[in-house]
Amino acid sequence: MRVLGIDPSLKSTGFGIVDSQEQKLEAVVYGIIKTSESQPFPQRLNEIRQELEKIIQNYTPDEVAIENPFYARNVRTAISLGQVRGAVLIAIASSKIPLFEYSALEIKKAVTGYGQAEKDQVQRMVKILLNLEDEHMSLDASDALAAAICHANLRGLRLLQLEKKKGKR
Repeated sequence: MRVLGIDPSLKSTGFGIVDSQEQKLEAVVYGIIKTSESQPFPQRLNEIRQELEKIIQNYTPDEVAIENPFYARNVRTAISLGQVRGAVLIAIASSKIPLFEYSALEIKKAVTGYGQAEKDQVQRMVKILLNLEDEHMSLDASDALAAAICHANLRGLRLLQLEKKKGKR
């Protein structure tokens, strides 16, 4: 199972692809989509959409996991993030890949065991879980990988629960 994790942001949208097989996780690719502040807002959104479509086309993920924001610091930030998420969702919908949304608390808990973990703690655990030694990994990329790890872990648990239910019948 190949999972694309996305951490949407106008300045730096994180992405990370993880392969999950037999409870083993492996990072395939990760990075950020950085837009220029000198570009008009609609062009920045379009650039994010286009880059995600290229990533999806090049790496053919089976499913996508994205953080569902619970709050934003101010209204302007919330509106901007909502529009970025819209561009991301369009890229995903056009590729017809199943989308799964998780709260920040769920993602942090799945990766660190603690739902209130700081970004640097999440990044350290992502590196440990994926056996990465990248000193230059951005927090946005590690957050995207964390979303992919969260989905891979929760998806596996859901399948185990279904198997147990079938076995009891």
